[in-house]
Amino acid sequence: MKKQLFNSGKLFALSCIYVSVASAAFAADEPQVMEEVSVYGERPAAFRNITTSTEAATKALIESTNVINTEDAVKYLPSIQIRKRFIGDRNAILASRNAGTLDSARSLVYADNVLVSMLLGNSYSYAPRWWFVSPQEIERIDVSYGAHSAAYAGNASGVVMVMKSRMPEKFEAYADAQAFSEGFKLYSSNNSNNGSRVGGFLGNRNDDLRWTLSFGHLESTGNPMAFANAALSTTAAVPANTVVTGYHLDKDPKGIDRVIFGATSIDHSLQDNAKVKLAYDFSPGSRLTYTLGYWQNDSDVSVQSYLRDAAGNPVYSGNVNIDGFKYTLANTAMQVSKRLEEHLMNSLTWRYDKKQESDWAFEAALTKYEFGKDTTRRPTVALPAASVGGAGQVQFLDGTGWHTADMRADWRPERGSLGHDVAFGYHYDQHNLNDRTYTNANWLAGAATTVKAGSTGKTETQGFYVQDAIQMRQDMTLTAGLRYEQWRAFNGTLTNAVPTTVAYPERKENFASPKLSLSWVATEDWLLRGSLSRAARFPTVTELFQGTITGTSITNNDPNLKAEKILAGELAAERDLGGAGNLRISLFQDDVSDYLTRQTNTTVTPSVTNIQNVDKARIRGIETSMQQRNAFMKGLDLTGSVTFADSEIVANSKNPASVGKKMLRIPDWRATLAATWHATETMDFTLAGRYSGRQYAQLDNSDTNGDVYGGVDKFFVMDAKFNYRFDKHLSLSVGVDNLNNEKYFVAHPYPQRTWIVQVKGSL
Repeated sequence: MKKQLFNSGKLFALSCIYVSVASAAFAADEPQVMEEVSVYGERPAAFRNITTSTEAATKALIESTNVINTEDAVKYLPSIQIRKRFIGDRNAILASRNAGTLDSARSLVYADNVLVSMLLGNSYSYAPRWWFVSPQEIERIDVSYGAHSAAYAGNASGVVMVMKSRMPEKFEAYADAQAFSEGFKLYSSNNSNNGSRVGGFLGNRNDDLRWTLSFGHLESTGNPMAFANAALSTTAAVPANTVVTGYHLDKDPKGIDRVIFGATSIDHSLQDNAKVKLAYDFSPGSRLTYTLGYWQNDSDVSVQSYLRDAAGNPVYSGNVNIDGFKYTLANTAMQVSKRLEEHLMNSLTWRYDKKQESDWAFEAALTKYEFGKDTTRRPTVALPAASVGGAGQVQFLDGTGWHTADMRADWRPERGSLGHDVAFGYHYDQHNLNDRTYTNANWLAGAATTVKAGSTGKTETQGFYVQDAIQMRQDMTLTAGLRYEQWRAFNGTLTNAVPTTVAYPERKENFASPKLSLSWVATEDWLLRGSLSRAARFPTVTELFQGTITGTSITNNDPNLKAEKILAGELAAERDLGGAGNLRISLFQDDVSDYLTRQTNTTVTPSVTNIQNVDKARIRGIETSMQQRNAFMKGLDLTGSVTFADSEIVANSKNPASVGKKMLRIPDWRATLAATWHATETMDFTLAGRYSGRQYAQLDNSDTNGDVYGGVDKFFVMDAKFNYRFDKHLSLSVGVDNLNNEKYFVAHPYPQRTWIVQVKGSL
């Protein structure tokens, strides 16, 4: 059955290509005059003279998508994959054509002008702060691919994503409620994971003042994210070992036999978010906006042991007898935990753009993100004793956060004729890590007692850039840019349980990133563009400083990590289908030196596994996308994409066995296709599919068994949604994600079939 599904997935990818070409040919009957699109009022300012491929999730596409959490809105964009393990997952990483589902620092996500990417680290723990834009206020989402704009740092080597929220012209009131249910079956877990979300939006314009208030509440229980397991034992059991039943036998990602003891990391969370936005127009084209956002999460993680003793009681720890062999379950093998989080975001932005009166436009933005409270508690005693207290540890991240400053000026002389479009800018950011872990006598509520571990540190970047789009003639534009960055890491410390603290020396680096692009309107229908760019992705504060030490020896982090150096190229052809849609074909290649990733240094004894620099890696491929309204028949809208990526480790002195292998979690094929049929003015039906091909979680590609817990699976998933509008104020939708109930993994299992019912109302 699994093989048939994957053959269906490959057929689906080929079908996407066919539909793209056929739809383009269908729409080509009415030729259109091709122009470079630069819609300043709708797109981000930095996209004005963008030199790479762009896509957008429009309001119509978002309405046809099952959106519970904000990140769901982009699931059908080309090459985009969200690593979302359950509804309400705070670690929903954004992946793209050249960045995997652990590469959180290889993308930039903005809410209007506010950076919401969490660039404190580069792993599953540092997902964008999606909550800062609630689903009901999204106007559109724009995406650019690759580090080809001087306006953005090398973190844009994957994508830059800008979520645009709407501002009211009159009073608006909106509310929605959702209920959802996932049927999850794996090993002995057979659960209905239910939850709900409610949200609201208010806004108005009072003369020159606009204001909005948005809020939301989510309650969700996720499927198990992990499973306690061990390799098959060869140690004979003794009479003192508890004889247990209920275990499962399977193979791990490398094909090695193992035993599954139980399900862990079952997250029940209560999340609340609220945001106030005030915008004041000093004059037409001059606006000051202040935004305050608040988010809190109360998370309770439970476990489910499959093991039962002779009396039928669950077994969580100790020495057990399975088929005559001894297995030892540590107290933390099935560990529960609790986490409380309260985060704040402040932003102040100003924009001046009098298009008809001045050749100049200006933007400025200040942001500050604070971990006001972030406390995680875990027991070190085993269940069932841990359910009422006992010894444990408590981790604090209070005081962690970041702040940024951005300024931009656009100069557009000789407007309306051949000339220049020049952008100047400055960027500043500082990221601060403050991580402390203590032991305590009562893990549920006890105060911190003895230091167990700690990490602190800061990184700071200043960037200056200039970029000029020179219109050489009516049909040709040359864009040249330069970004210069000054980076430093300082105040880094690491503490262990002695306690011993190691302080790291300050580091400074500079890097210049030139950008060059040439676009040509070749015919009435086709635009051709070539881009070549350099960029640097500097190490994050946790990559440098977060780890553990024994005595004064560093074991899990490296404060001397080098910055990634990226040489990115793209050739693209775009066909404008007028009001009907568009077609794009892009060839891309990234050559990355000192690629930062987690790996094992096999050239030393004992081997060391941590964040390291891989000497050289390469990702190249082809990406196609298509949007078509009224495709084949009136009322049928299609959007689709196909991406092929060939990634390779070219040189790696620390792990020679990985040379010639695929990079981490970058699939060979990706494809999406979403079809929406507007049956009547009040009724829509959407059927969509997502396919992702083979990928690996080990640099030596030794994890050949991806279709198991711990593996990284290929998958083909179908989604569906039905929308019905009773009138302009009230609507109902019923949707299902993973309609075909595909069981697939990204180390953790992804959600299985999930039903969603939503009611929306407005005044």
